Amino acid sequence: MAEQIVSPGVFTRENDQSFVQTQLPTAGAAIVGPTVLGRVGIPTLVTSYSDYVNKFGSTFTSGSTVYTYFTSIAAYNYFQNSGETLLVTRVASGSFTPASSTTVQNNTTAVGSSFATASFGFDNAYGTIKLTFTQSSTNTPFEFRFIPTQSGVYQDETTGTTQIYYFPSGASTLATGQSASLKINQALSGSLASSSLNIISSSFATTTLSLSGSIAGTYANGIRLFTGSQAGANINTVAATLAGGVDTVGASSFTLETFTQGVIANSSSSLDPSGSLDSGSTQNVRWEISQVDSGSGTFTLLVRQGNDNNNTKTILETWTGLSLDPKVPNYISKQLGDQTFTILTDATTQLPYLQVTGSYPNVSKYIRVKSVDAKTPDYFDNNGNPKTQYTASLPILGSGSFTGATGNIVGKAGNNYYETISNADIQGLVGNDYTQSLKLLANKDEYKYNVLATPGLIKNSTFSGHATSVNLVINQAANRGDYIAVDDVAGYGSTITTITNAASSVDSSFAATYWPWLQTVDPDTGEFVWVPASTMIPAVYAFNDSVSEPWFAPAGLNRGALSNVVRAERKLSNTDRDTLYLGNVNPIATFPNTGVVVYGQKTLQKKASALDRVNVRRLLISLKEYISNISQFLVFEQNTISTRNQFLSQVNPYLESVQQRQGLYAFKVVMDDSNNTPDVIDRNQLVGQIYLQPTKTAEFIILDFNVLPTGATFG
Repeated sequence: MAEQIVSPGVFTRENDQSFVQTQLPTAGAAIVGPTVLGRVGIPTLVTSYSDYVNKFGSTFTSGSTVYTYFTSIAAYNYFQNSGETLLVTRVASGSFTPASSTTVQNNTTAVGSSFATASFGFDNAYGTIKLTFTQSSTNTPFEFRFIPTQSGVYQDETTGTTQIYYFPSGASTLATGQSASLKINQALSGSLASSSLNIISSSFATTTLSLSGSIAGTYANGIRLFTGSQAGANINTVAATLAGGVDTVGASSFTLETFTQGVIANSSSSLDPSGSLDSGSTQNVRWEISQVDSGSGTFTLLVRQGNDNNNTKTILETWTGLSLDPKVPNYISKQLGDQTFTILTDATTQLPYLQVTGSYPNVSKYIRVKSVDAKTPDYFDNNGNPKTQYTASLPILGSGSFTGATGNIVGKAGNNYYETISNADIQGLVGNDYTQSLKLLANKDEYKYNVLATPGLIKNSTFSGHATSVNLVINQAANRGDYIAVDDVAGYGSTITTITNAASSVDSSFAATYWPWLQTVDPDTGEFVWVPASTMIPAVYAFNDSVSEPWFAPAGLNRGALSNVVRAERKLSNTDRDTLYLGNVNPIATFPNTGVVVYGQKTLQKKASALDRVNVRRLLISLKEYISNISQFLVFEQNTISTRNQFLSQVNPYLESVQQRQGLYAFKVVMDDSNNTPDVIDRNQLVGQIYLQPTKTAEFIILDFNVLPTGATFG
């Protein structure tokens, strides 16, 4: 509280300016690759492996084998090793769309309903035609009415009874005095049953028979009509299939949409007696309206796991007190969120960017509000009573599913996963599938991360189809200047010569590579699988930063141990490690009683300098990130001594703290009249110069053991 000054006097105050400003939180790692679930191409932040699984899934089946993508294994190990935030971008091949909810019905005017119908043409010359009906979609009995355009004679094959039915053209009911319908009931169990009917075609004046379901609805869709040439003959061909039936439902209150794109998001299918969906799985969802209160105009929405049933519900999210009134805080769109993201390309730069539509940020982890179809603005009248025109707009009790999503994650020829990835098939993808997602991550202002991995992409002439995307990763790292790219340079089973040759094609301090491949336990299947080193290295960086600082080497027994690795593809000898290190490839060594360890920390910079080491590059990334964030607050400020001192008062204490934490030997910051001359100021520039002496790591320990003669003394 400010001190109140009333009478004259001298007042003293203390302003402690010795605090070191806390460094802004690091963005963590970014991983780009295929996933089972999630939005395609949209960078999404996750904060734990369970959060990752909720948003991106875990395993999938190709053929009869269950697989896990490198992306999932990398995310698991990253969080297992103290990683805090991970930016994940899902890559897919082809077009992927989300699923929308089935109708969330209310009690307003019914909408579209119709009968399932079909037409069958026949030749009077047949005399007698055998018609056989089979039901292909459900196990419930059904009935039909036959609808000829004129009177017709139908003879039941079993009883021989002749009945006449008349259906006037354009009418929706049978003529007065005639039988209501001809019922053909089938109780289907196991193999399809059928009921047969003979038509004496000579009794018809028309050669077209119109068929319809006995009641409106989708129940008759898919029922097929087979024909034979005479009574008792075997059925030969499908003459007609009923279609076009639409269930009679109330109008829609609102429509929901899944975040996940691809057919895996579709849970819509028939229900069994327990209320279980045939297409429901752990990787999709269903919805339920569990409570409705017309007095308050509110309702409860449940987001349920797709494979649950009505007796044992698995509720993922519960949204209570929702309203369709856009003027109140509990409006459904405000509570769940309604934003969607579309990737567009700038016509001038040809770079992709995200266009956001919708008014409210997404809060639900699984769905967003696609539309509110029956809004209830000002639900209450002036007396505080619900308006009658709105009470019927509230959703009715019931549940439903999601449908309409397109895109399948499986389908590439070969299905190359784990160590079998190839130039033309990277876990069902090709190299160019990554390009747009990588270009989107070039936006430095929008996406913050300090290491990026694309496990599955290989920098090697054998994998020429990967080259464009791998080069893009490395070049963007240099252009952004705030992350290091962890790349793989060889496929499984490569030779050391192949690896060093591939590494020599890159010259950048913003990239590093590690070898060999590693065997680890799949976190979701429990099986041993082979993964490229880039799958595991972000976890090493995360552990390094949790126990020390980014400017410490993420290598060696203290910070480079790979605890989740079963074994390396190859146990490297000392000669092997020497050859790799000379080629700027960081060896992953195997030591008795110690295990598998990262045993190098070189960048892919060819020229020897401080920046040919990962710890120094990561030091510079950390310092530039922090100081750049400080400098943002100086833009458009007065170019005066006061502004410069404001900068120095924040940067100097921070660099002192880095020095105390063994990141720097020495530093100097200059921002005064010497580099801010009048002509610099007239150009609206503020110039600062920062001189750094980064600490070096002890990578080569040399111990001299001197044997002395008897009687020698130690001074």
